[in-house]
Amino acid sequence: MECTVSWTGQSGAQSSMGFLAETGSGHAFMMDGAPDADKPQNGGKNLAPRPMETVLAGTGGCTAYDVVLILKRGRHRVTACSVKLQSTRAELDPKVFTKIHMHFALKGHQLSSSAVERAIAMSHEKYCSASIMLAKTAEITTSFEILDEDVSA
Repeated sequence: MECTVSWTGQSGAQSSMGFLAETGSGHAFMMDGAPDADKPQNGGKNLAPRPMETVLAGTGGCTAYDVVLILKRGRHRVTACSVKLQSTRAELDPKVFTKIHMHFALKGHQLSSSAVERAIAMSHEKYCSASIMLAKTAEITTSFEILDEDVSA
């Protein structure tokens, strides 16, 4: 796996903290820093997610992928899955994540709580590389809800 991240911020007299990430799989996305009111030349322009937001989003994608795949392999009819991540970071550098809570919301036909709970546990204990790495510095907690399937759709 590889990725190239390039600074896009040197444009004329105004510098910014924008970066273009180009992945080995052929995709690209932007990242930017937060504006710095005290030193505008050191801050971003809030044009894209922060790098640490992309780490958090990637972790959510990694675990949601696992949960859906585990449920599907168990022949559970999952039709929707989202995960909301809330985090706390250390106050001093390096400002690592110290707490992450993941709340999963799933829909499906007759999804059982035990199957969802098992899928989430398997993701965090065995499969999700991102959450397993982040667990080295952060306390990771999870919760879930199974939403009613919309039968009129």
